[in-house]
This record gives sequence, structure tokens and C-alpha cells, in this order.
Amino acid sequence: MYQLLKQEGRAKRGEFHTVHGTIQTPVFMNVGTAAAIKGAVSTQDLEGIKTQVELSNTYHLHVRPGDEIVKKMGGLHKFMSWDKPILTDSGGFQVFSLASLRKIKEEGVYFNSHVDGRKIFMGPEESMRIQSNLASTIAMAFDECPSSRADRAYVQASVDRTARWLLRCKNEMKRLNGLEDTINKNQLLFAINQGAVFADIRIEHAKRIAEMELDGYAIGGLAVGESHEEMYYILEETIPHLPVDKPTYLMGVGTPANILEGVERGVDFFDCVYPSRNGRHGHLYTNHGKINLFNAKYETDGRPIEEGCGCPACRRYSRAYIRHLLKAKEMLGMRLCVLHNLYFYNTMMEEIRDALDEGRFAEYKKRKLAGMEQM
Repeated sequence: MYQLLKQEGRAKRGEFHTVHGTIQTPVFMNVGTAAAIKGAVSTQDLEGIKTQVELSNTYHLHVRPGDEIVKKMGGLHKFMSWDKPILTDSGGFQVFSLASLRKIKEEGVYFNSHVDGRKIFMGPEESMRIQSNLASTIAMAFDECPSSRADRAYVQASVDRTARWLLRCKNEMKRLNGLEDTINKNQLLFAINQGAVFADIRIEHAKRIAEMELDGYAIGGLAVGESHEEMYYILEETIPHLPVDKPTYLMGVGTPANILEGVERGVDFFDCVYPSRNGRHGHLYTNHGKINLFNAKYETDGRPIEEGCGCPACRRYSRAYIRHLLKAKEMLGMRLCVLHNLYFYNTMMEEIRDALDEGRFAEYKKRKLAGMEQM
């Protein structure tokens, strides 16, 4: 159940109560594609860097180790030893990202596995069954994510099919939650709004899915090639047509600036691989902008990544040492950088929630953006 605590303009401050605990929103979900954050980050680490929600990938876990194995191990929470909320995506994004390996039909999508080439079929019912086996807190409906550059006729046909698939997802989720051997009988279902950069298609789809009274609503198919301005415009046009009393999730977004702009437009949930991926390459977020530890100027820099930061890297190690680890290809270097970046994101979300609580989000956003543009 979602509880809207406060609004500042369209920005929302809420709480989302789940069977695995309450999520304070706005929230950034830390992406652990294969049930682990890339960069040797453990579940125990996540607890120490303010992670509220972990996100795992349905398609990847279906391919390896197999969702049936995860179910035998007691579900994803037990498997990865994490007792807080988990969101699993539906596999729909892989329909977009694995374009060369798939064929889309009304019944679902035929894939070739990116691991061993074996044939895989995934439709709405299969996606729901896999996610039920994983026993995540929140399951995402199966959709197609059309390219932001696809033509109008293709996008309209794709969105119509996604709407038909959503009804199948809802019916199958209801059936699965009623089965005796289902691990999480309180699994929640979020719908996904699509429509590329066609505002009218987005709005019409938002109205259709809002009528289905689901647990939450995501906006997918953004940050896939369109400009930031186009993305913000689509959010402004679409979000008012989604229920304000349910969480809104902007999928796969984004930079700290994207998140601040998204919150201002009414987004509650975010996820993105940027903090972990950039961290693994020595690119670090600070309140004064991004730094690249591979730059020679950090070779003898004895300061932490950011003064005053409470992350495990900044509490103990210098830029010079972490740079050395990265140059020497020591895994500890990657790990410390990923921990810092995730801590930065999670702390920023905490600051956003505090600002909304105190009615000063607009001022916070302006100051935060100005600070991060210094470098």
C-alpha cells in the first residue's frame, strides 16, 4: 500500500508498505542484475550504504541459474540473503536490448539466449511465473520497449499489444498468488507505460493502465536514445494521467540531474546501472561533479574521494590509493568506487526526502545541481 505523505508541486513524498518492509520514497533502487551488484558488493555491503530496494533481472536469472533453482532455494530473498524489498523487471527490456536475438509475436517473444544460444520463449504468463518463482516483492508486467526512434505506426501497435499483455499478466499474477506452493503470495504487480516520444500515445496508454488498479505504475522506454528534454517533456505530459495515490517508477534513469528532474515531475522510484558501471571504471560522483580517478592529478592525492562522505571508501582510503588499485586492476579498487557511488545516490535520495518533508525541495534541487556543475 502506498501512502502519499506530502507534495511540493508535483513532487511526491511517500511510503510504500510491502510484505518485506516499508520503502521511503522517492527511492533509488540498487541494480543487482544477476542477484548481485557488479563490483564485488555483498548484501551486507548494501545494508551499510543505505540501500532500501535491490533490483534483479528476470531474464538473466531465468537463463542462469534458472528460476526453478532459485525457488528451490527459497526464493531470491533467501538465495541472496537479503530481507528488504526486491523488484524484478519482467524481461521486457531484453526484448529491446537483445533485438538481434529475438522475434516478437502476439503470444510473446522468442529469444536466443545470450549465454549459450538456446531457444527461450517468454510471454506475459511465463514472465509472471518466473517472477513468482523468484518471489520478489514487486514484479513488473511483461511489455515491449520500442525504440524511441521507432515510427508512429509501430509504436502504436506495440503499445496496444503491451496493453493486452498487461491484462494477461494481471490474471496470471492473481492465479499464482493463490497457489499453495507460491513463496510470496503478496507479490505486487506494476504496469509499464510505453509510447516512445509520442505524448498522445503515452497519455492514452496511461489512462488505459490506470483503470486496471494495479499496485504501481512505471514509465518505460525512456533514456534509450532520446534527448533529456524529450524525456522531461514526456514525463510532464504522462505522469498527470497516472494515479497520484500509487507509486510512479521511471525505469532505467539515470544521472543525479535526471533523478532531481524526475522527482520534480512526480516520480517515486528510480533505478540505473550508472553508479555501479561508472564506479567500476573509476568515475565517481561527488557534490562538486564527477571525477575520473584515472587522471594523473590524483596519483598523490591524499584526500578521500569526497570530504565528509560517510561511505566505506571515504572513511578510510585516499584517492591516490584507490587510483593505484584501479591501475593495478585490483578488484578492491572497483569495489570501493562502486560502494562510494551507490552511497552517494542513496544519500542524495535521503536528502531529497528530507527536503520534501521540510518543503524546501525546489531550493535543494537548485543548490544540488549548481554544486555538481562545478567540475
